[in-house]
Amino acid sequence: MKILKYILFLLLIGIIGTAIYIAVQPNEFQVTRTRTIKAPAPVIYDNVIDFKNWEAWSSWAEDDPDMTITLAEQTKGVNGSYSWEDEDGVGTMEITDATPYTSIQQRMQFAEFPPSDVSWDFNSNDDGSTDVTWTIMGKDLPFVFKMFSVLMGGMEKQIGPHYERSLEKLDSIVVNSMEAFTINIDGITEYGGGFYMYKTTSATGINISQIMGKQYGEIMGYMASHSIKQTGMPFTIYHNMNNPENGIIMSQAIPVQNKVTVTGESNVLCGYIPKTKVLKTTLMGNYTNLPKAWEATQKYLAQNKIEQSDILPFEIYQTDPGEVPNPAHWITEIYIPIKE
Repeated sequence: MKILKYILFLLLIGIIGTAIYIAVQPNEFQVTRTRTIKAPAPVIYDNVIDFKNWEAWSSWAEDDPDMTITLAEQTKGVNGSYSWEDEDGVGTMEITDATPYTSIQQRMQFAEFPPSDVSWDFNSNDDGSTDVTWTIMGKDLPFVFKMFSVLMGGMEKQIGPHYERSLEKLDSIVVNSMEAFTINIDGITEYGGGFYMYKTTSATGINISQIMGKQYGEIMGYMASHSIKQTGMPFTIYHNMNNPENGIIMSQAIPVQNKVTVTGESNVLCGYIPKTKVLKTTLMGNYTNLPKAWEATQKYLAQNKIEQSDILPFEIYQTDPGEVPNPAHWITEIYIPIKE
């Protein structure tokens, strides 16, 4: 009997000691993970801001295929939400605030535990990548929550690995989404023609993007200083594109309403494309896929024995990358003038 009392006394001391240990644990917690993703902040932000996308990269969903996820009527932006249910209980997540392409604030409620604040920060780097920081914080923690945390090894151990794996999957999904592209041979149609301001130069396959950017900047600068209004999307006319390694001769151009008489010394001139029959191809995707689109167009011409006319081929950029950050959504139209 004395031994039993002694054992019970030791158990009581252990329970009291454990309770004291749990009680003196911090009344708040914070878990943070950061990952650098090679994608623009707007592309990553657009994925995270919509809960419809979360299941694809959630580590918790990956670990528990039996988890039930329920999307609210609104899943995107402030007040967007979703809920889930697993063997541990029911949880909800709601977006409480957001600054486009910079940060997202969320409130998470799981089971009977107190709500936690979740935040996302997107910091752009000079190389085009983005530092994505995901943080969860809780405060005024009750005894039961702290007991659960202690028994499970702490919130860092419980949440940290999930955040790391989820960010890894988000990275892969976002980067892969940017690489998607489609090429469609639209067929023979008619291009309406018109006047345009242009500047001619040469480039290689390596520096062509930088050269184009400089060219368009100079053309737009000239148009602004002479109050010339742009009437369409920018395009490039190719004089010679057979040797991209040693030199591509091209003219960057911006459509205008009427003929412009250029006076004085200027490298920016005014040109004209007449109404003409063309073979049209549409690329949806990054400009790096344009060589494949041109190759497919040339192959179509050869297979269908269609002859090009003397009018130079050109490509029109129907999407402004400044407004559409994901390259997979950029639209470029290729026009090859053909003989009647």
